[in-house]
Amino acid sequence: MTIHQFHLDATWPGGRNEVGRIHAGNLDTKISIPPEMDGPGVGTNPDEMLLGAASTCYVITLAAMIERAELPLRHLALRSVGEVDVTNGVFTYKKIIHKPSVTLRSEATQADLDKLQTLVKKAESSCMISRAIQGNVAIELEEQLAIE
Repeated sequence: MTIHQFHLDATWPGGRNEVGRIHAGNLDTKISIPPEMDGPGVGTNPDEMLLGAASTCYVITLAAMIERAELPLRHLALRSVGEVDVTNGVFTYKKIIHKPSVTLRSEATQADLDKLQTLVKKAESSCMISRAIQGNVAIELEEQLAIE
């Protein structure tokens, strides 16, 4: 078994509406509460970071699966949406919707497109972040798949 460790250092100067800073590897940014939650909206926030972690894990996993399957990839893009419910002042991250857009090159076959459809779904369940939040945050897919 191999264990990988990732480290993050955070500083926070005071109360709720202050601006802090995080540093983790190549990530170095200011952090604060988003304006949607009556914060200053400086830098990033936990809501964006959870969405970013889930989205980057998904798109990298999908790209690796497409490569291993030797599908003739032309273009891969992802747009994701995170939904946070606020009920009685309690904030709950409810859902992430991944919207992958994948185009295969013109030589792709229907079998390639069918394989891509399978991989788009499998990547979501294979991503370690998806597995980490499973049962707490719903993940939905709204894919657009095509052959050029």
